[in-house]
Amino acid sequence: MNYEHKQIGRLHLYLITGGLTIAAIWCIAGPFRLPDKVWIVPALAFPLFMLTFGLSFRSLLIRDDGQFLTLRFGPLPIFRKRFPYSQMTSAEASRSSFIDGWGIHYILGRGWTYNLWGYDCVKIQMGKKIVRIGTDDVPGLLQLLQTKINAH
Repeated sequence: MNYEHKQIGRLHLYLITGGLTIAAIWCIAGPFRLPDKVWIVPALAFPLFMLTFGLSFRSLLIRDDGQFLTLRFGPLPIFRKRFPYSQMTSAEASRSSFIDGWGIHYILGRGWTYNLWGYDCVKIQMGKKIVRIGTDDVPGLLQLLQTKINAH
């Protein structure tokens, strides 16, 4: 079964807007508060940092790569992860909570969450390990995972 789904989120808009807003504040207030040109470093470094993360979390590509389920945030492919189907024991439709957040997070007792936007997700059990993958195509991803888990 070939599966590839790309979700476009809005998280990148918040990251980029936040970085540019703080940079503008530093550029306006920096010359009045800091000596010489010291204010230029944070005024340039922070927006570049936020722009990098913003472009890294614009989309989430979920793909079937034969023996692995591959996740790739992008378009800057800094964050990616592969999960072997052979280690998956179950998959079910679920919803992440506010505490799980967006992006990539680990919460003790809840496991790893890979989420771009929204709360719909697929919860994957891998032995004692729990992984939540946020998607706007829960039925399609769930069908793929159940097919792959049953094959193993």
